[in-house]
Amino acid sequence: RRYLSDPGWFGTKYSGSPIDGIAYFSMEFGIGEALPIYSGGLGILAGDHLKTASDLGIPLVGIGLLYQQGYFRQVLAPDGRQLEAFPYNDPTSLPVTPVRNGEGGMLRVRLELPGRDLLLRVWRARVGSVSLYLLDSNDPLNSPWDRGITAHLYGAGKEKRLLQRMILGVGGWRMLEALGIEPEVCHLNEGHAAFVALIRASAFMKKTGLSFRPALRATRVGNVFTTHTAVQAAFDRFEPELIRHYAQELARTVGVSVDEILALGRKNPEDEIEPFNLAYLAMRGCGTVNGVSRLHGEVSRACFQDLFPRWPRVEVPVGHVTNGVHVPSWDSSVADRLWTRICGKERWMGAAGGLGTGIERVENAELWDLRAGGRNSLIQYVRRRYSRQLREHGGPPETIHKAEHVLDPNALTIGFARRFTAYKRPHLLFHDVDRLRRILLNAEHPVQVIVAGKAHPNDEEGKRLVQSVARVALDPDLCHRMVFLEDYDMVLAQELVAGIDLWINTPLRPWEACGTSGMKVLVNGGLNLSVLDGWWAEAYTPEVGWALGDGDESVDPEKDKRQAAELYSLLEEHVVPEFYSRNHDGIPQVWMNRVRASMARLTPQFSSNRMLCEYVERAYGPAAAAFRKRAASGAALARELQSLDEKLAEQWAGLRFGNRRVIEAAGDWHFEVQVYFGDLNPDQVKVELFANSTGEEAPVRLNMISKGPIPGSINGFLYAGDAPKTHPAEYYTPRVVPSHPDARIPLEENHILWAE
Repeated sequence: RRYLSDPGWFGTKYSGSPIDGIAYFSMEFGIGEALPIYSGGLGILAGDHLKTASDLGIPLVGIGLLYQQGYFRQVLAPDGRQLEAFPYNDPTSLPVTPVRNGEGGMLRVRLELPGRDLLLRVWRARVGSVSLYLLDSNDPLNSPWDRGITAHLYGAGKEKRLLQRMILGVGGWRMLEALGIEPEVCHLNEGHAAFVALIRASAFMKKTGLSFRPALRATRVGNVFTTHTAVQAAFDRFEPELIRHYAQELARTVGVSVDEILALGRKNPEDEIEPFNLAYLAMRGCGTVNGVSRLHGEVSRACFQDLFPRWPRVEVPVGHVTNGVHVPSWDSSVADRLWTRICGKERWMGAAGGLGTGIERVENAELWDLRAGGRNSLIQYVRRRYSRQLREHGGPPETIHKAEHVLDPNALTIGFARRFTAYKRPHLLFHDVDRLRRILLNAEHPVQVIVAGKAHPNDEEGKRLVQSVARVALDPDLCHRMVFLEDYDMVLAQELVAGIDLWINTPLRPWEACGTSGMKVLVNGGLNLSVLDGWWAEAYTPEVGWALGDGDESVDPEKDKRQAAELYSLLEEHVVPEFYSRNHDGIPQVWMNRVRASMARLTPQFSSNRMLCEYVERAYGPAAAAFRKRAASGAALARELQSLDEKLAEQWAGLRFGNRRVIEAAGDWHFEVQVYFGDLNPDQVKVELFANSTGEEAPVRLNMISKGPIPGSINGFLYAGDAPKTHPAEYYTPRVVPSHPDARIPLEENHILWAE
């Protein structure tokens, strides 16, 4: 009761509440194993997002789908092949309750499909003070085919995938309306929910009488889009015919043609055969866009460059909020007691800055006891789970008996657990089995590996990787030093991150958008050895762990071989010797100094507390304020911005540059340039000098000032400006871009004209 009544960090810091409500849309939520509606990192992040919102008192609700079978459960065949099972999620046995309508019956939301209505039942799960609302189509009043739409998370078939996304976006918004919830901010966790931008604009149209374009202009600034994709090929795409078939009723509701909806999801709106891209719809339907790490922000700007032709990549409007993890979900009971004693019981109930100061004062002996206890608990758990795994497979008694004694509670324990897919390179640690064998079987300095991970049922290469790694674990010489645990889930993850000494991650840079698995070991004193990708690219310093590679993004046939050799060398020459270099008390002092630095510096920095505080301050708060401003006075500002857009589109072609010159003046470059505006109002644009970034420095943008009309010209003006000599004169280029204090440029207005 005390927890639920506490106003939290948000209620205390923002007592006036700058945000009335946030709706968080996600295809999956990893809250806990009792509610198996997640597959991996995206869902775990969403679950941590909701838990942290509850801890901080942020007024947020979650919207997702309740899957009848969810993601699959993994079973390993005797030869290591992955087999899939799909147990039924019975809602009566899940921690969800049906949401009732005003008459006491089950609340249902309608989604119009060609020739029929789809009925969606509404369920509620409580995540602390936050409600998670879930939709499912398994209603007896639906046809058998329609009942199966929400059967599987990421189920096969483009048609059902599209309908799941329509249920999440359109059905999710209608559910909020039925519940009387009017969020100011809609947060799209990936582009799956992009249709919400359309239906939200439609709802605003009904309130104000606006047409679609100004209504979208008013509402889009209240939408936040977080992209998790690192390559364009991974964006959700659908054939135009499929959109034409299923978006007819949505187009009618919104008051536009299906072609207009298709145009919002295309690079070239005029290309009738270009597939419909949900990420593009999200970009055009949101006012704030972010990646999930600093490096991923850069990668995402490249992914969306096509939507902003002629704009420098650095100005493509994608920022970043680096992911974090809900620390109380991932700390062991022993680590929890240590952090409670040092930092207080309420440590994860507010902003996390400064929490590491106390950990820096903890003695090495106490931290070493923490690590030893966590490792021992993990080994005991692995023995129980692995022996049960073999017993359920009908293994012989002697094999089961050996499984009850695998691994050594005092040996350096490496963890490798994640989704098995090609770009994550799960094979890298096992590239040279003979060399790995020598590392693991070193009698003086033994090393052991615990592996877990699933491949998507349709990913044949990923399943081949599962089998190849599982076969290594079956080697009679290695089976006491290496274990592959099947069916990687949240329960197993919580045990692993509590006891692992070294977490290894080997993705192909820059394909790992963030990769939060390694963050989960931080609070428990585990260390990371990872490729400089995702979060580790901004977290790594030599004092807190090890880096594999130098940030190289080249692709060549020898890269895996080269980096595998580097990985083995790091283990042989640095990691293993440091772990076993002990003082007279048996404590590895250098290793523990590294553990302390990692715990103190990185745990708060990569907690979801820091992440949610950033979202509130950099995304949610500004988005709510911008929406209120555009919606005020009959959406006057939205109408004004739409009028500006139409004028720019109509008159931009008449804009051109005339002569220009540059001279040295008082140690600067002095530029003068003629600009002829045609029918365009000069007040609607600004003339700038631009020099692109070189290396780590930011680009240079300097406003040029009008010096008056050009003699004899019609709507032509001379502009002048001074630029520092930090760059040669030829680095600076005059340009014209739209200008309005309340417009998101270039997200909303991407017109641009360069002098050359």
